[in-house]
Amino acid sequence: MKANRIKNIVRKTSLLLNFSIGFLLAACGSGTNLASSSSSLEATSQMSGMAVIYFSCTNATKGIADKIAEKLSCPEIRIIPKEAYASDDLNYNDNSCRANREQNDPAARPAIENAIDFSAYQTIFLGYPIWWGTLPKIIYTLCDNYDFSNRTLVPFCTSGSSGIESSVTALKTLEQAAGVLPGKRFASSSTQIEVDSWITSLSL
Repeated sequence: MKANRIKNIVRKTSLLLNFSIGFLLAACGSGTNLASSSSSLEATSQMSGMAVIYFSCTNATKGIADKIAEKLSCPEIRIIPKEAYASDDLNYNDNSCRANREQNDPAARPAIENAIDFSAYQTIFLGYPIWWGTLPKIIYTLCDNYDFSNRTLVPFCTSGSSGIESSVTALKTLEQAAGVLPGKRFASSSTQIEVDSWITSLSL
């Protein structure tokens, strides 16, 4: 009788230990899954970030790009032409200058020197000066060589007087699988307050 009672106690103790071990293993497994889920969420968060990509010859557009990056605390990527533009290349009064030749040539695609890596970013602020009322041809090169599909493009430009509308229309044609916002034209003298106000109005 006493022996049977001891056996029952041992059996119950064994069952309790097995249950406890199983519970701990399940908890550990759950922790691993949570860690995995956390990594996935972190990766998704990184993919939904913002970046500024811009082309600037005279640094007017760079000044606006810097202000956008300052407001958003996001990285900037400058588009560097393989052949730099000298001041004579931008002499619009000379019909034979490089910029005039490129803008008048539908096939012109000025080469880009640096790699443009925006793989981690969902929203791209894309900046450029207005040349002949529209996009500089190096932006065509960018769109030919990089895929902005399923991303949001937020154009911004600098110009003396021309608006941004024609360049946005061209950008929508080049990037039909991207969401292209109306964008904003800035003067080179635009302040941080003006840039901040525009970004806030976007509700991104």
